[in-house]
This record gives sequence, C-alpha cells and structure tokens, in this order.
Amino acid sequence: MGTLILAAFAAPLTEVAFKFGPAEYFSLMVLGLIGAVVLASGSLIKAVGMIVLGLLMGLIGTDVNSGVARYSFDIPELTDGVGFIVIAMGVFGYGEIISNLSKPAEDREVFTAKVTGLMPTAEDFKRMVPAVLRGTALGSALGILPGGGALLAAFAAYTIEKKTKIKEGEVPFGQGNIRGVAAPESANNAASQTSFIPLLTLGIPPNAVMALMVGAMTIHNIQPGPQVMTSNPELFWGLIASMWLGNAMLIILNLPLIGIWIKLLSVPYRWLFPAIVLFCAIGVYSTNNNTWDIWMVAMFGVIGYVFIKLGMEPAPLLLGFILGPMMEENLRRAMLLSRGDWSVFVTRPLSASLLAVALLLLIIVTLPSIKSKREEAFVED
Repeated sequence: MGTLILAAFAAPLTEVAFKFGPAEYFSLMVLGLIGAVVLASGSLIKAVGMIVLGLLMGLIGTDVNSGVARYSFDIPELTDGVGFIVIAMGVFGYGEIISNLSKPAEDREVFTAKVTGLMPTAEDFKRMVPAVLRGTALGSALGILPGGGALLAAFAAYTIEKKTKIKEGEVPFGQGNIRGVAAPESANNAASQTSFIPLLTLGIPPNAVMALMVGAMTIHNIQPGPQVMTSNPELFWGLIASMWLGNAMLIILNLPLIGIWIKLLSVPYRWLFPAIVLFCAIGVYSTNNNTWDIWMVAMFGVIGYVFIKLGMEPAPLLLGFILGPMMEENLRRAMLLSRGDWSVFVTRPLSASLLAVALLLLIIVTLPSIKSKREEAFVED
C-alpha cells in the first residue's frame, strides 16, 4: 500500500513542491517536530526538551555562512559536528546495554524458554486485518511528515491499538495480543515507503534513514528534490520496482527462516552484549576511521542511560538533530529574502497553514482530557 501511494502521489506532489520557499520549508519542519512531540511517549515537557537538545546539538560544528566554529569548545574534532551514527549507536545501543547491565542477572535474559506457535493461524489473520488496515493508513500519513517516519508510526499505531476495544476471546495487550505486533509492523512498513515522498518531492529527509539516502544519492551526483522525477525518471521507477522486490525478499527471509531468527534470543546476555559493543565500535570507527568517534559513542551511551532513568525518549532528540541544521538554513534564507521581516511566515498562505496546523496539534495535545488519555495510552499493562 505504501509503495502504491508513493507511485500514485509522488508525481502530483512534485507540482506542490515548486510552491515551497524557505518559509514553507521551515514551517513544514516545525509541524514535523510538533508531530514528534505529540507522538512521543511520556511527558510532553520532556519530549519538547529532547527536541530542543537535538536542535542545539545539530548546531555543533562550523557555521556554513561565517566559517566560525560553534559549540566546539576548542576541540578540533567537533569542528565538523557530531555524527548522527555516533549519537544513534550511543543513545540506543550502548545506553540500552548499560541499562540492562544495571539490572539483576536473571532480568537480563531476553528469552530462555522454548517458543511455539510461530506461524500465524487463520484466526490470527482474521484478528489482524483491521489492525493492519489501521496501521497502514496511519503509517502512510506519518511517513510523509518530516519528523515522522517508521519509528513514530509504529509507536502511534501501537497506541491506537491499545485504545481500541479488545474483542471477546482476545488476550490482553502485553500478554501476546497479535494486534500489538500487526499494527506497528504495518505502520512501520507503510511509513518506510511513503517517507520517500518528502525526499523525492521536497528534498527533505523526514527521518534518519532518509538522511543516509541523501548521502547515497549525492555520491551518485543525484540531487534529491522536485527535479528527480523529471531529470531521473528511471531512478524513480527503479526505486518503485526495488520496493516490490524488497517486500518479496522480506517475506522469503522472514517466514521460512523465523525459527533461525528466534534462536538469536536464546543467546545468553553475557555473550550478547560484548558482541553488540564490539560491532557498534567497528561500525562507528569504519565511517570516519577516527578513534574520537568511539569515545563519543561511549559518552552518548552514558547519556542514553541517563535518559532511560529519567524516562526521556531519545527518538525526538534524533529528529531534532537531523532537522535542526535544515531549519536553521531555511530560517536564514527566509529572513534574507524578506529583509528581516518575521511576518513572512504568517503572510505566505502555505506557511501560515502549516504553522496553524502545528499550533492546533499543540493545543489539542495539551487539553487536560487528551493529555490524560495520551499518558494512559503509553503506560504498559
């Protein structure tokens, strides 16, 4: 479904993309970040704080316009900024490992018993269909938003399923309800496809994976944006074809080999975590061949552990980090073109509409009734 939406709507949206100026790009990114706040689990204040921290971290490095190093603290390695992979591996990888090691040994093991019933039954499929449709619709919409993407789509779909009434005969969430897997996975897959739309139409990577795609396309002298479909139609339709093949390969790899993948969960954690630490270190070092990055990953691992202890979700931090430099660039362009007039963001209809939607989202989520339901949805049974 996500691939069909990409094929059907990417070309018409290219026409809309030509109406986007710096002010519209900035407003769209603001909307994306507000969406990230709304869908982040836990406290709204903490989610906003994580986004602001991510925006500030995105400013570390050399200013493109003036050539002056910012927030580098006279450390030469920071003049090029902090790498996204360094933050992601540190906060998600090492942070989780430190958190697990702080627990008793018996709580660290992921799985020790024998797992049965791996293949879905006809009854499972019957219960899955509504959840799959809901997840696909939500994921397709969130994938298009900058700041959305597969991660937030999965969380949002799971939240919606938890709020949907459990039918008779279904097990509760947290005890093996098939909808808790089907909806987030459907949303995740749909968002992965539709997240190509802002990349190919606006040239904006909506998430971390698409940010890496920008680098891959740039290496091949392809500039992401509205010109991709007109100057490189073979690339666009080749991408669509590769998505069909990729989804087919996922089925081939996942279903018959599911018994092998599940065996990985039986590996004792005392062997698993050193391997994760080693592979993360090798991966980070191989990007720049710089030992400084390994020390940075270790530092962000400690920071990630602190985030876990404080109940602060790291996903908004990464989104703020990715979108921060682009927001700054478009803010500066808009200010230069308007000769310093801030009203440009509300006098241009498209920009004003995007900011109005962002403000409406923020107002809705802060309403006491919505806020209490949102907090309840993110509490595990």
